[in-house]
Amino acid sequence: MRGFQFSKFVPEKQVAGGFDDLFKLFMQLLNVTAGDAASSLSWMTEMDKLHSFTNNDYGIGDFIEDLKEKGYIAPDEKGDFKVTAKSEQTIRKSALEEIFGQLRKSGKGDHTSNLSGLGDENNAIRRAYSFGDSADQIDMTASIQNAQINHGINDFIMTENDLEVHEKDYKTTTATVLMIDISHSMILYGEDRITPARKVAMALSELIKTKFPKDSLDIVVFGNDAWPITLKELPYLEVGPYHTNTCAGLELAADILRRRKTPNKQIFMITDGKPTCLKENGRYYKNSIGLDRKVVAKTLNMAAHCKRLKIPITTFMIAKDPYLQHFVREFTKINDGRAFYSSLEGLGEYIFEDFITNRKKTVR
Repeated sequence: MRGFQFSKFVPEKQVAGGFDDLFKLFMQLLNVTAGDAASSLSWMTEMDKLHSFTNNDYGIGDFIEDLKEKGYIAPDEKGDFKVTAKSEQTIRKSALEEIFGQLRKSGKGDHTSNLSGLGDENNAIRRAYSFGDSADQIDMTASIQNAQINHGINDFIMTENDLEVHEKDYKTTTATVLMIDISHSMILYGEDRITPARKVAMALSELIKTKFPKDSLDIVVFGNDAWPITLKELPYLEVGPYHTNTCAGLELAADILRRRKTPNKQIFMITDGKPTCLKENGRYYKNSIGLDRKVVAKTLNMAAHCKRLKIPITTFMIAKDPYLQHFVREFTKINDGRAFYSSLEGLGEYIFEDFITNRKKTVR
């Protein structure tokens, strides 16, 4: 008799291998709990009761002791646990590897150039001086040697033709402002949008700090108003009872970049794409329904203003609502910027819209 006999599927129990496996889970929970170590460890204990991912040789208590010994957590004033600076950096690195790992391996986005010029790193090439070369490019040892050969040693003379200069590799530097939406809509409708937004922000900040250390990075959060925060505050970022004053965030970001000396400037904005607020003459104009004509007009004007200042805006869109995506497309087109759209389930893949080259591709 031909056929198949089916029975109940009983999956094999996956036992954690020890500290490394539990640490990965701990890092994920720290992101969800906005850096609350005590809540994360409590969640791990409850999850272990339900799913038994530890064993008799290594339990949650052992894991906590290892965290303390390795310097990832420390006791706070209330006797609970808090994360250390070492954990804060590890959270950012974990976010970077999870979200941008493939981009880093591909080498895309590097600032290096194959052109020589007014850079800050000498290469092996030497050449004769030409008008416009800076004084710090002159190789004095080689130039003195040329003068001695060309004019003799007794009556030392140095002319322009004796000068020899270093060629320098040209590397661009970029000033970046990272804008993060912390309005109440980032947790509305049963969707936790602030957690993936925080994760993207940490990945971006770690990418800039590690891959482009000479670049400047400022972080701006915006709700009813906009204000700067430090990199250290990023893992603990939470939403507030705010509307979304995107215009204020852009104004502050543009003002910060205006003071930066580098010619290359950009804004990264993480949002659900729904501006709902303006501040005029000390009073707030609000419309929580969203895409109010007055609010939209002022926001689009700021996008155009940033374009005139040569500040492109890259928007990370943490929402799938078609009408919000339509607004972000219009906003991006006016600025000649870029937009990444991501579902809450998968931040490793984005639909990349480049209105400069008018093409689309999926970045993996």
